[in-house]
Amino acid sequence: MISLIGMGSGCPESLTAQGLAALQGAGLILGAKRLLEHLPAGCTDNCKAVYKPEEILACLAAQPDTDTAVLYSGDTGFYSGAAKLLPLLRAMGYSVRVLPGLSSVQLLAAAVGRPWQDWKLVSAHGRACDPVAEVLAHPQVFFLTGGGDTPASLCAKLTAAGLGAAHALVGENLGTPAEAIRFGLARELAEQSFAPLSVLLIEREALPSRRTPGLPDDAFIRGAVPMTKQEVRAAALAKLAVTPTDTLWDVGAGTGSVSVELALAAPAGQVYAVECDPKACILIQKNREKFAAYNLTLIEGKAPEALDALPTPDAVFIGGTKGNMDAVINAVLHKNPAVRLCIAAIALETLSVAVAALTAHGLAAEVTQIAVSRTKTAGSLHLLMANNPVFLITCLLYTSPSPRD
Repeated sequence: MISLIGMGSGCPESLTAQGLAALQGAGLILGAKRLLEHLPAGCTDNCKAVYKPEEILACLAAQPDTDTAVLYSGDTGFYSGAAKLLPLLRAMGYSVRVLPGLSSVQLLAAAVGRPWQDWKLVSAHGRACDPVAEVLAHPQVFFLTGGGDTPASLCAKLTAAGLGAAHALVGENLGTPAEAIRFGLARELAEQSFAPLSVLLIEREALPSRRTPGLPDDAFIRGAVPMTKQEVRAAALAKLAVTPTDTLWDVGAGTGSVSVELALAAPAGQVYAVECDPKACILIQKNREKFAAYNLTLIEGKAPEALDALPTPDAVFIGGTKGNMDAVINAVLHKNPAVRLCIAAIALETLSVAVAALTAHGLAAEVTQIAVSRTKTAGSLHLLMANNPVFLITCLLYTSPSPRD
């Protein structure tokens, strides 16, 4: 019989009674060196410090008729190596059972006297992890840390994104005599160091409620900087077909109204607002904070030069180019020839330049005109006041017409 045993904190006291009995009855014990150093009394001396599946299988093949215990820290079902080994053992015909242990989630919750059923559980141990996206999507996030992602580094990323005021607590060496719990704000814990065996819990305040694109114009901090109006913003986001994980650019971001809408539509993505006007940059930062759009990054500079270092976009909105439309479109399509692109223009000359630039790249431009009128009261009357028409230019891969067309 092969027993995969969760050893909890690694101390004998955190073993379940069933796990303890299986461990003491095993003729061969396999596991990480740290776990083998804390075996309970009554265990065999036939122990080998291995943890990789291929190493474990080799040991089992060398002692085929021996009841074996394979040890894992924490619980066998929570980001455990047991998940890889179990199907291999079953495929090879071994008789195997899984005996769970106490997870670091349970140990932290017990240490602080809190329920954990509402926590989002995330592993930052040897896995790609975006703490900002996770915390924006969930009010309580538990991070299993390790390797390069420590509690301090995760808190530093949150602080850099504007989430430094989130409440944080770190559990070190949970379930052992060296257990310690530290509380603070994310920005405070970002400056501290922690034991290698640590976990992190982040709790943020409630964010403003999210809604479909097209926030009211007066919801934004505006100043004297031009702003893309509500109806145009809603149409632009529909044209861009934004998905939650997109990487997005807003070139010529102005007040940041489109940038904010993009950030809210892609909570697990990243938005880069490119703007060269210092006054507009201040407004972008203010609107970012007002709407808690922490996945929005301001890039202060002039396009196309400011675009060079940005990650490849899935979709791009161009609201202004300072006369560099050709160069900006070239830069965008160089980064991603299949990008979803939407360009706003109010002047016929800008429309003409944009269509010509797209055509030069073999793209067919689709132009939509949006003409919005809003009521204005005059005594007992309601008059329609027209806004300047706006053109939205999007592009499709150009295909030559068939002979039948």
